[in-house]
Amino acid sequence: MNFHQLHIFYTVSEQGSFSAAAQRLHMTQPAVTMQVQALEDYFGAKLFDRSSKKIVLSEAGQVLLPYARRSIQLIREADQAMSAFTHMLEGRLQLGASLTIGEYVLPRLLGPFGKAYPNISIMMKVMNTSQIIEEIHKHQLNFGLIEAPVSHPAMVFEPVMGDELKLIVPWEHPLADKEEVTLAEALQYPFVLREQGSGTRRVMEEQMLDKGLDPGAMRVVMELGSTGAVKSAVEAGLGITIISASSVKHEVTLGLLKIVNISDASFKRQFYAIHLKSTLLPISAVTFLTFLREHTDEW
Repeated sequence: MNFHQLHIFYTVSEQGSFSAAAQRLHMTQPAVTMQVQALEDYFGAKLFDRSSKKIVLSEAGQVLLPYARRSIQLIREADQAMSAFTHMLEGRLQLGASLTIGEYVLPRLLGPFGKAYPNISIMMKVMNTSQIIEEIHKHQLNFGLIEAPVSHPAMVFEPVMGDELKLIVPWEHPLADKEEVTLAEALQYPFVLREQGSGTRRVMEEQMLDKGLDPGAMRVVMELGSTGAVKSAVEAGLGITIISASSVKHEVTLGLLKIVNISDASFKRQFYAIHLKSTLLPISAVTFLTFLREHTDEW
């Protein structure tokens, strides 16, 4: 059990639905459901009655609710008491970030964070998930930010912010004139994709399988090891792709690429913070992760 789970449980009870709670918390609905289920597994009791359209607290949930409310209030009081101190925090954060996060998400947030906490310096390494885990395990990084959870007995994973993959096409592509298309329509064209095993590729393929479509049936003309390389290939007209919408804001503004909505599929995902179970994060790291959660809409 952790505070994050209690906060999610409390928000679901206040909002009356998992979807409304997910919107309030800037999380996906499956992520909210997963955290509530983890809390139910911990206590060995169902916390909500899901038999009706509007979920209601079970007897066990009613017992837990005042404790969750008190814990949230205590955290708020602690945050207020520490606010003056945290703005004077000093230190150096060493973190690892996977490609999409490190290249396109964090750069937009590091500036505002630096203004809010000018005495915290950040050293960021952009690398793949396995490299991040290895360096955290060797105590060379405080924590990492990755695009998909992985199973590791020594690590803790916590959702930090949400992201969504979109269909990206060249500006003069036949699909560029459409506001939205079906996934089947998009699959008629050649694709340029991230390499197998990347978080982006994994999310895309899992969604296709959920829709009963075989990822292996895609006409993949090129696989590349970075989002930047994929964007360049799409700009050159070599194919279309499905990547994070946050990674193409600049190209869309310049009229080089266009985002096309897929009407019958949603490629939403969570970004996760990862750190050692055996090591408490420094206050500066907790402050940074809190900052990311609070500013998730700004990137």
